[in-house]
Amino acid sequence: MNLHNTVLSAPKPTTESTLRDRLFETRRLSRDLAAPLSDEDQVVQAMDDASPTKWHLAHTTWFFEAFLLKRFLPNYRVFDERFEYCFNSYYESVGARQPRAKRGLLTRPSAQEVRDYREFVDAALARLFDQKLKPEAAELIELGINHEQQHQELLLTDMLALFATEPLKPAYREAGAGVAAGDAAPLGWIAFDGGICEVGHDGEGFAYDNEGPRHEALIRPFRLADRCVTNAEWAEFVTDGGYATPTLWLADGWNTVKGLDWNGPLYVEQADGGMMQMSLLGFRPVDPAAPVTHVSYYEADAFARWAGYRLPTEFEWEVASASVKVEGRDLGAGHLRPMPAKPGSGLKQMFGDVWEWTASAYLPYPGFKAAPGAVGEYNGKFMCSQFVLRGGSCATPEGHVRRTYRNFFYPHQRWQFTGLRLAQDA
Repeated sequence: MNLHNTVLSAPKPTTESTLRDRLFETRRLSRDLAAPLSDEDQVVQAMDDASPTKWHLAHTTWFFEAFLLKRFLPNYRVFDERFEYCFNSYYESVGARQPRAKRGLLTRPSAQEVRDYREFVDAALARLFDQKLKPEAAELIELGINHEQQHQELLLTDMLALFATEPLKPAYREAGAGVAAGDAAPLGWIAFDGGICEVGHDGEGFAYDNEGPRHEALIRPFRLADRCVTNAEWAEFVTDGGYATPTLWLADGWNTVKGLDWNGPLYVEQADGGMMQMSLLGFRPVDPAAPVTHVSYYEADAFARWAGYRLPTEFEWEVASASVKVEGRDLGAGHLRPMPAKPGSGLKQMFGDVWEWTASAYLPYPGFKAAPGAVGEYNGKFMCSQFVLRGGSCATPEGHVRRTYRNFFYPHQRWQFTGLRLAQDA
């Protein structure tokens, strides 16, 4: 299996012990994220786009078993041959699998059997480090770590989708100090000169194949908002008839709004206490200063048009991000919800809080080639009808995101922590 186009370059020089530590820290985090949930919580699937917690825990384990252990650990015997059908996601070259929309029907194997499966595979992964790792095995471990981190975020957003449907509106975690509503900071603008700029991953360290090859892009002078759009600003859009004005919307977006009867972000509703939104911290008042979240591309595009601006392209976003550090309020910060922008000058909230919709379709970069085999199915075959998001969210595991990281979703989807930042021509 050639991974050259899946891992653009080998990870930065590291010892096997460091790679091992990162692997098992990632495996433990998945376990810890599932710990607050009952076994019943872990079986149910809220909608076709989401997956049960039990499935995420098993699929990430199957990934290591199918692509790493079966090939590189001598005499490895799989935990259960039947699990490949249950927990393969979309790897056509691997074989048949449980339909995505029916993953919630997998009452067997049980949640306990999945925990046993994880322990079995973790023990095998530990044995793998007892031998000298081949470079390709190390690359697969790096890919597996990043793959599991993606599913950690999905585990949380899929669980939120489930809890939001429940009449008891349970909290994944009770809100603590420091999550009270704050005051909105005034919107500012940062100017960028543009030019012929290099974009895409530079080959240093791990990256997904869709982040390269690095290439030149012509970028016109532009201005970027210094923070994300807030709930208070979104409320003005709603009050002004944003969801009832067809001229603000793309045709497909308007059809979606009318067909699904949208009148605000996902999980937001009017209650006795005012506008409330279901979150990982339970059913809570909307924080007017926090970034609006759970909005689709269609909604982000319509808001930008209503405001008299536009969404940035992914390359504008990437070039602008070079002016700030790759750090923000991600899962490691522990807030579990988007937080108001901090005071100060310069770009804020570029990393963490909410994934930011861009105006860019998810397409291959010049010279892109997917790797042969099953791992080559990871990204390339989805490069159609989706849009790029940048920056990570409050549920993105710490250290997972990069400037060049390209997340992607269909324009109607909004169950992730998705928001927006405005742009304008200079």
